[in-house]
Amino acid sequence: MQAYCFKCRKKVEIKDPQKVILKNGRPATRGLCPACGTKVFRIGQG
Repeated sequence: MQAYCFKCRKKVEIKDPQKVILKNGRPATRGLCPACGTKVFRIGQG
């Protein structure tokens, strides 16, 4: 699964993805950028 890294300014493959549920009940995926280690987040792909 891919997410946008704001530090690298490109789409990257999510490293160590974790499924999370937002407060409104929507699914999301959270993880790290493999290049720089910044947190990346993708909504709706739970």
